[in-house]
Amino acid sequence: MWDVLVLYYSRTGAVKRMAQLVARGVDSVPGTRARIRTVPAVSTVCEATQPDIPVDGPPYVALQDLEECIGLALGSPTRFGNMAAPLKHFIDSTSGLWLRGALEGKPAALFTSTASMHGGQESTLLSMMLPLLHHGMILMGLPYTEADLNTTHGGGTPYGASHVAGAAGERALSAEEQRLCTALGRRLAAVSLKQARA
Repeated sequence: MWDVLVLYYSRTGAVKRMAQLVARGVDSVPGTRARIRTVPAVSTVCEATQPDIPVDGPPYVALQDLEECIGLALGSPTRFGNMAAPLKHFIDSTSGLWLRGALEGKPAALFTSTASMHGGQESTLLSMMLPLLHHGMILMGLPYTEADLNTTHGGGTPYGASHVAGAAGERALSAEEQRLCTALGRRLAAVSLKQARA
């Protein structure tokens, strides 16, 4: 089995649910399985710490997870049109992998959730691409052959899966948003598997 890393940060649970759907898509491709990981929150208080192992949910990511996986799905809530600080903090720690070219040629896909329809979904997805391009990863989005891109009234972009969660995170993922998350994981896994076997 080949592992595809589904790495995310979630504050209210919307991105976590998206990660689970992306993982479902990965797991639907024979020969691949999702390795779900998260990152700890960051704090402006220097003394604040997190336990080494989360109280619940998936384990925290390690650099080894990126090296061992054949592809990466990266998810974050939107923070002023950019990825959340905890995820950026982890990405900033990957310079050793960059120096070795450890992620070069691996496929990657992105997903995000915003409070409002115009809360910066596309700018967040585009900004999340930048460090992955520096790593030499192959970026994948969602093609318009996914019919839900043409009918969704919530999230869904060609740059990656997205969700409109509402100001308090009260909106569940719509049927279209769910299908697009699963499609993104399935597409990423299929391409990652071809790339790994080449």
